[in-house]
Amino acid sequence: MLHNPKARNTARATIGLYLAVLATLLVTTFYPTPVAGVSVALILSVKLIPLLAFAVPVFRGHNRGYIWLAFVVIFYFTEAVVSAWLSQGAAAPVILTVLTFLLFTVALVHLKVNRPVAH
Repeated sequence: MLHNPKARNTARATIGLYLAVLATLLVTTFYPTPVAGVSVALILSVKLIPLLAFAVPVFRGHNRGYIWLAFVVIFYFTEAVVSAWLSQGAAAPVILTVLTFLLFTVALVHLKVNRPVAH
């Protein structure tokens, strides 16, 4: 629920970043090569299900969902930073680091902009 007309922009930015993070996680499952000996369905489940749980709150603009999304995105950010460090700056982990940082930041900006107005 949007409480402020300005919140429409931050909600759209959050949705775009959310979809970009999901797409990046999906692409990095298959690129450069899938992990040998591990079920692709299992990898996708572990990577995507925690974020997919927030699809409805993100697309509907529910503040409480945005708060929980921010908590979960911190784990993705941490994993991306570690992967970027261990891979010595490989493109995919660096992109995921930037996207998760932006998603976290924009989600919190949205929460600030979209505060309910006291009557």
